Amino acid sequence: MTPTTDPATTRRLPIGSDADLAWLRHQVRQVAAGLGFGLVQQTKLVTAASELARNTLVHGGGGEVKITPLTDGPKRGLQLAFVDSGPGIADVEQAMSDGYTSGGGLGMGLGGAKRLMDEFRIDTTPGQGTVVTVTAWITGVPAARRGER
Repeated sequence: MTPTTDPATTRRLPIGSDADLAWLRHQVRQVAAGLGFGLVQQTKLVTAASELARNTLVHGGGGEVKITPLTDGPKRGLQLAFVDSGPGIADVEQAMSDGYTSGGGLGMGLGGAKRLMDEFRIDTTPGQGTVVTVTAWITGVPAARRGER
């Protein structure tokens, strides 16, 4: 089954400054909470979003994020697509490896975000930009029974 989306529910936010990153984190947490994600899952989503948004800003020269609630039968999820028109990623495998950094950071951004999410995809063309799409699905146990709020 293919997850369904309602285009009217997709939020598009600019990524052009540090203030945009703070607003993006707030929006991701708000949407995730509204969908029923527990606190731990919300934190994972916000952490991945923060890493990927920072990459979009620093390495891609800015861009946008598309925040889309998903439905797949009884399952609910959240998809985040980070889009830039920057230089692209010349070597995706190297960029995904832990410890690799091209910007003086810790080199945990892409690989760390992948580990936090249920689904992860990079579409990049050197010289034309990058789209990193991540998806998280709500786990089967209700948040109240997991001890989360």
